[in-house]
Amino acid sequence: MRVATFNILHGRSVVHGEVIEDDLRAAAREIDADIVGLQEVDLLQARSGAVDQTAVVADALGAGSWLFVPALHGTPGAEWAAAEDEPVAGPAYGVGLVSRFPVRAWSIRRFGPAPVGMPLMVPGTRGLTHVADEPRVAVAAQIETPSGPLTVVTAHLSFVPGWNIAQLRALARWARSLPGPRLLIGDFNLPGALPRLSTRWAQPARVRTYPSWRPRVQLDHILIDGLPAGAVTGARAVLTAVSDHCALVVDL
Repeated sequence: MRVATFNILHGRSVVHGEVIEDDLRAAAREIDADIVGLQEVDLLQARSGAVDQTAVVADALGAGSWLFVPALHGTPGAEWAAAEDEPVAGPAYGVGLVSRFPVRAWSIRRFGPAPVGMPLMVPGTRGLTHVADEPRVAVAAQIETPSGPLTVVTAHLSFVPGWNIAQLRALARWARSLPGPRLLIGDFNLPGALPRLSTRWAQPARVRTYPSWRPRVQLDHILIDGLPAGAVTGARAVLTAVSDHCALVVDL
């Protein structure tokens, strides 16, 4: 079984700056994961062709189960409002989870934005740009795999130091209220071993994932809880035609 986490940067190429649906499909096929957590995902956004990007990835993988969960309604960097658990009626932005195996139940955990922003490197701009934080969201799927039940949680956490650690610890506690064994995957905006040290979950995949063209740091992680030692048989970063992150892929 193959599991991946991928911050897709709404399908944008950092080479030519465009969003091309076929590039996202090719990236999904290259990853070829049975379960994939997606971050920075668009739904019905004009900038990405007004498509459901989670559904695009699911179709490319031949996956029968998927869910997009918005962190906000509207467009990041423009007009938006924090999402709640109401039906999505227009453009939105958030996270997605795709599975080739049946999903028995879905759960959602929301976080408010940090009260401060930070100067960041923003693709398509020069130098540092001050960026305000946004609401964050996690989605959990209780999946029936050929090897038995597995809960997978994916999230995109704050870039504000300290705030993201608090979110990850809360997320790990919430995940442990769901049936095990468990995987906690996503872009946590935390480098190296900090996710393991913050949660005490196992961190079997130590692979640099960012920036995609010359990875120097690992911001994308897969943590495990309740799986036996040696459950992860391989881990690698996959460079694709989209995003400023590599996908992190593990084989179980």
